[in-house]
Amino acid sequence: MKAIWFAAAMMAWAPSVPARAQPQLPPPGDTIVPDAEFEAALPKVGDDINAPLAPLQSFDTPAPPPPDPALSAPLPPLSTFDVTTPAEPIKAEAVESAAAVRYQVAVEGLKQVGLEGRFRSLSALDKGDGQAANGAVVTARAREDERLAATILHSEGYYDAVVTSSVEPAPNQPNRVTATISAVPGPRYAFGAIAITGPATVPPGIARDALKLKSGDPIIAADVEAAEANVRLRLPQQGYPFVEIGQRDVLLDPATHLGDYTLPVDPGARSSFGGFTTEGKLAFGADHVAVLSRFKRGDLYDSRKVDDLREAMVATGLFSSVAVEPVATGQPGPDGTELVDLRVVEQAGPPRTLAAQAGYATGQGFTLRGSWTHRNLFPPEGALIVAGVAGTQEQGATVTFRRSNAGKRDRTVNLALNASHQDYAAYEALTASLTGSISRQSTPIWQKVWTWSYGFELVTTDEKRSDPTRRRDDGTYFIAALPAQIGYDRSNNLLDPTHGFRLAARVSPEVSQRAHGAFDQYVRAQVDGSIYYPASDSLTIAGRVRLGSIVGAPRDSIAPSRRLYAGGGGSVRGYGYQELGPRDANNDPLGGRSLNEFALEARYRFGNYGIVPFIDAGQVYQSSTPKFRDLRFGAGIGGRLYTNFGPIRVDIATPLNPRKGDARFTAYVSIGQAF
Repeated sequence: MKAIWFAAAMMAWAPSVPARAQPQLPPPGDTIVPDAEFEAALPKVGDDINAPLAPLQSFDTPAPPPPDPALSAPLPPLSTFDVTTPAEPIKAEAVESAAAVRYQVAVEGLKQVGLEGRFRSLSALDKGDGQAANGAVVTARAREDERLAATILHSEGYYDAVVTSSVEPAPNQPNRVTATISAVPGPRYAFGAIAITGPATVPPGIARDALKLKSGDPIIAADVEAAEANVRLRLPQQGYPFVEIGQRDVLLDPATHLGDYTLPVDPGARSSFGGFTTEGKLAFGADHVAVLSRFKRGDLYDSRKVDDLREAMVATGLFSSVAVEPVATGQPGPDGTELVDLRVVEQAGPPRTLAAQAGYATGQGFTLRGSWTHRNLFPPEGALIVAGVAGTQEQGATVTFRRSNAGKRDRTVNLALNASHQDYAAYEALTASLTGSISRQSTPIWQKVWTWSYGFELVTTDEKRSDPTRRRDDGTYFIAALPAQIGYDRSNNLLDPTHGFRLAARVSPEVSQRAHGAFDQYVRAQVDGSIYYPASDSLTIAGRVRLGSIVGAPRDSIAPSRRLYAGGGGSVRGYGYQELGPRDANNDPLGGRSLNEFALEARYRFGNYGIVPFIDAGQVYQSSTPKFRDLRFGAGIGGRLYTNFGPIRVDIATPLNPRKGDARFTAYVSIGQAF
């Protein structure tokens, strides 16, 4: 029957061919070949019937036709033939439904040892969401999960574990199966003896102390790898830069279920710092690398100091890449050590930078700042900066020379020449200044706990006021100052702190000479403090206090641009720039000799966005001592867009107890938090 069926199927598959034309027979009675002609055509037969026949070659036969090449070609494989019986077309949805196999997963034996969750997070069956193209796929996934379960059990110390997998059809449920992973963990092995082999270190036992494994603890692969990584980390921190760790050996005892662990460690030569070599595309040479280092020749080698050196080089902004690695010299060092040089491979990056920043604040209008910087025009790290500001109420240009890491790590020397025009409600000033400073300041890349600066200012400013009753404030002032500042920063981020606090104090003794006027001396001082408390992962409560004072001269003897002001985006929001405090007959601010400010914010962040409700308070006083009374309050809400260079801030505020002339709403746009 099978042979018959196959023949029938082949016949059914055979393509149809056109019917061959049938020969036309003559009408009945017509002679096809006359008898005499037929007899003459027959071969002559002799009388001897036993005579041999004539050879075949004697017959006049036509030449055979040339062989057909198709007859010698290989036959196509049977798999290429479609032997299915033609039927009605089947919809694709029906085929997919018929081919799909749904399954459920059962796991046995892993929950008891606390490993089922870890297994399911990696399971191929679970990742398949209970559906496969066919049963073979389900079986393959089950076998993969069988190996996965065994690997997890072994990594957790269950070295006698036995894992099996099975796939069985679900009763009375077509195209449904159950995949079962069954595990018998067996006993868990623990560490027996733990030994480090190899040359001794100074002091002894450094490697064993770094290997945080204890006898009796379970043999867990992740713990072993972490302990060995700690050995690789700790030895280079204690004078051994060339440590080599061999292949571990764990000898298991099935009777006691203990494993004796042995790790070969070759610490290499105990070393101390030597010199520096540089190669590659250099931004500066070995002498300046030595300035950036926090160690001296002969100090015991410490990889943490090497990492610190590399970070300091990255912080210069002069490199696209930089690598620092120890190189043995074979030269003796102090205390029985060997000197190692540090090979610094530099790849100098583009030294020039163009930057721009735009902002808006009520009372200041729009402000656009731009700068061009060549960070290494005067090597090493001698930068030339040309900056300008173009705003609705301020215009100016500054040329700055800056030497970073000037003879000492983190010491910066600045010398700047500035010319500006400022036209605010409080005053209009045309100012030229020459300033210089030596400082240690934080940067977004290298935030420091202690910062400081000291320097000088030479200022010439021509100032005038719009109030005709205040013409005595007009005139040209020649000012010399010696400003100094110190800061203590325990916050976690320079532009977007979420915990910690900051303190800063600034003092500037100044002398002022008016053209054809009196000579005055005074001291300007200011103290700032802020604190950041993480109320939750997404909410930070931030607070700020500022106190300022000028002692030594009456207010009207001080140039309007050197007085104290409050109000604006970095001060008391809700009020315009410099608008708090005493006012003149035109209702314009006069400035004062003391101020106090307070601010409180709730910074709530969700993803890359944030919302910040806030309340500010402050006031400016004519006296040199803050009065802490007649405070002006402003409240509002802000939005934040968090970027990789800091948050973009948009604040809208309103004065809660405004005076005549105060705007109902104020807006501020800038980069970074308000404080």
